[in-house]
Formats: sequence, C-alpha cells, structure tokens
Amino acid sequence: MRDFACPNCGQQLAFENSLCLHCRSPLGFSLADRTLLVLAKDAAPEETHNHPEGEVIDPDLDGVVDANTFRLCDNRHVAQCNWLVRGSGLCESCRLTRTRPSDQDEHWLPAFAEAEAAKRRLLVELTELGLPIVDRIADPDFGLAFDLLASADHQVMTGHENGVITLDLAEGDDVHREQLRVEMSEPYRTLLGHFRHEIGHYYFPVLVTDAELERSRTLFGDPFADYQAALDKHYADGPPPGWESSFVSSYATMHPAEDWAETFAHYLHIRDTLDTAAAFGFAPAGATMDRPQVGRSGFDRIIELWLPLAWSLNMVNRSMGHPDLYPFVLAGPVLEKMRFIHELCTAA
Repeated sequence: MRDFACPNCGQQLAFENSLCLHCRSPLGFSLADRTLLVLAKDAAPEETHNHPEGEVIDPDLDGVVDANTFRLCDNRHVAQCNWLVRGSGLCESCRLTRTRPSDQDEHWLPAFAEAEAAKRRLLVELTELGLPIVDRIADPDFGLAFDLLASADHQVMTGHENGVITLDLAEGDDVHREQLRVEMSEPYRTLLGHFRHEIGHYYFPVLVTDAELERSRTLFGDPFADYQAALDKHYADGPPPGWESSFVSSYATMHPAEDWAETFAHYLHIRDTLDTAAAFGFAPAGATMDRPQVGRSGFDRIIELWLPLAWSLNMVNRSMGHPDLYPFVLAGPVLEKMRFIHELCTAA
C-alpha cells in the first residue's frame, strides 16, 4: 500500500482516513487514481450530476474533486468506508458485497466493518496488479461477490464457490480467530489473509487457461481431484512428513486447489508488503507495484527484495516481543509455484 498525503496541506495520511487531522479537509479514496482526494465542500449534497458508468475521476491539479459530483460511499458509517462514488450509492468495493448483517444488527456490524476494510485493501492490490475484477452483474454465474455472514444462528463456512467468497464474520473477533489459529496449528491467520486465499480460488479459472493447465498440474497436482476425500485424509492424518520442502503451509498439502490458493495468497502478501516498504523508504523504489517486474528475472528480483525484508521484519517483531511477522519458509518448489502465479498475473 502506497503512502498518502493530504492534497491540501501535505499531512501524512493513512489509507483509511476520511478527514485530514491537520487541516480538517474531508477526504475520499479514488480507486481510479489510487489516492486520497479532497472533497471541495459538504460530501452529502441534495443534488448530484450524472456521469457515465466507468468514467475515470479527474481531480483538479490540487487534488480536489467537486462534492456536487462525488461523495463518500453510502456505507460511510455502517462500514467506515471512505471511498468515493459518483452521485450516490455504493463504491466499487461495497458493491461486491452480496450479503451482510442488517443495519440494526449492532453485534455484528463492527465485524462487518473490519471485513470490509480488509476487502478494500485486497481490491486496491488487485487493481494495482491489473487483475480483472468481474462482478455478478457482468457475469451472473461466475462473477465475483462476497457473502459476509455471522455464525451466531448457524454455521458459516469460510470459502469460495463459483465466484462467491463467503467469510464468517466471527473471524473479526481476536479471541475467536486466535483460538482457531492455535487449534489448527496455523502460524498466521487474519481477515486479509482469508480474503487473499479465497480470491486465489476465484482467480484459478480466470488465469489458468487450457494452455496452462498442464503446467499447473505439474506444479500443484490435479485441481479436479476428489476434494472431500482429500479433506477427510488431511484432517485424519495431518500433513505428510517433510511437507515444508514443497509447500508454503501445512494446509496447502491438503489438495492441489488449496496449494494454489495458499501460494496465491502468499504472492499477494509479498507484493503488498514490498510495495508498502518501498513507499516508506525501507525497500528500494523498484519494489513498488507500479514498477512492473516481468519475466523470470522480474520474479527473481521480487524474491531478492523480499527475503532480507522479511528477515528484518521478523527480527523487529521479536524485539517487540511478538511472533515473527512472516513465519514461513519459501522452499525451491514453492518459489517455482509462485513464479508460475507471477507470470500468469503479469500476463493478465
């Protein structure tokens, strides 16, 4: 995630800011420009102007947009969303959410807001990488959508099916999530991590064409192997001995589809963390996502930048008494799988 500054006064800002704490300018995030812009006046006007769908926001040279044309997303309060929309309605991120708690559900709305915040970060990274995002309006059968459900009344299984990503909002509860992390022997478990894993499932049929399927089988295995049988075996027997030499996580050993999704998630972890580190000056400028790293040498460069950064961040965490920030080993076979994903993403 890049660094942000207030267009009006230059105050350093976070991605989530909707107000500059220095000059009090109202702010909104433009996905088209990938930056925070100043709203010229009250962002809730009585009348708005209509603009063609898909038009790119064209801010003034001083980073200001007209609040008669643009305003903050209708989920500004319920999901703490600071993204801009034309006229009124939901932003590009919130529109993708198909199911969510009601506005009166005070228990689950904070968890919903946390999930939406993580989803917004995901969508910015996907946009930075140039990956296609097709919603259910454009593709009713396989377009991308999110069901953010609460497991209070019935069991919710976090997962993906035909473009729909389901997330149990209980994952937003620190105690619940940490308990599951320990029970499942996972070194890392976050809302953003869940989204990155599940979006990997979404992108498999999008990126892996028939021409690339054989190479995918060679690296990951048969993606169409019996999933339930693999799931039962994994939870009965656990990961195979020595799995660390070929897989990025123990869960990746369960099924080729999970190996793909786990590796895809780690690719997103690495690209976004490098981008953020470069924005704040503790990684080279070439680590940013607006500097395309193509071909074999491009991926090699990404890993050359990542390994010392991950090591240093782990050491910083230890100095603060926390577990390693990135508690994973990227063995040779894992890097080859990730290289394949990198090549597919850059081609897309």
